[in-house]
Amino acid sequence: MIWDRQQKSGVTAAIFASAGILILGASLVGAVQSGRPARPASAATSKQPTRAAAVPFSAGERLSFRVIWSKFSVNAATIQLAVVERRDFFGRAAWHFRALAQTIDAMHILYPLDDQLDSYTDAVQLNSIQYEMYVHEQGKQQSSSWRLISDGSPAPANVTAARVSPGTRDPIGLLYMLRAADWKSAPQLRAPVFDGKNLYDVVAHLESASEQATVPAGQFSASKISVRVYDHGQELTGTHFTVWLAQDATRTPVLVETELPIGTARLEMTAKN
Repeated sequence: MIWDRQQKSGVTAAIFASAGILILGASLVGAVQSGRPARPASAATSKQPTRAAAVPFSAGERLSFRVIWSKFSVNAATIQLAVVERRDFFGRAAWHFRALAQTIDAMHILYPLDDQLDSYTDAVQLNSIQYEMYVHEQGKQQSSSWRLISDGSPAPANVTAARVSPGTRDPIGLLYMLRAADWKSAPQLRAPVFDGKNLYDVVAHLESASEQATVPAGQFSASKISVRVYDHGQELTGTHFTVWLAQDATRTPVLVETELPIGTARLEMTAKN
């Protein structure tokens, strides 16, 4: 089954959304922009690494966040990010990442949302193998799975095939890739990102090597990473993400600020388990 450009993805965390990120940033962006199909894959020319990438996270890590919509200045949702495990995924060593988003309080009455997103990310190259969305919003449920294919392989029978460029990430995998990046040696990073609907180009760069970030979980010395999203070479207007990564061994994302055409939001870390 080949990915249909008309297929709609849930509003994914219009809250989480915020998207993005980054975190989901890209997800929300896909919900508010017009749909376009993923670009066809191009042949990879460089030799690929064979060793697992060095990463600052480990299986069992759980990060909790609150989401504050600046427009209302209220707690709108909670998000939990988890490194579920590292496992074999159809013959490839892979990380299994999971994001859970749930609206709370008044926002839950206005927009009931209880979503789960899963990312299976190659442990060697940190590109996405499979992206899954289990969306429960406003009383409706939808489940979607995409196998990201860049080498012309046939589509699996039980998932939708998304034909993407080599090195493509999904929104959750992108966040973990930002954590694994060596920002001192390479202060800019580029990657295509597939959000379940569209394929975007993301450019992230180190905006500040050290700043103080204060969130409910504490005060952190953090690196400030600016993230911009492009569609066919054009930057998405009114869309910008900023991520603060703690300057510790785990490079935890302690704060994400999101600017979107529909508003702004802050994802603040409340706990790390």
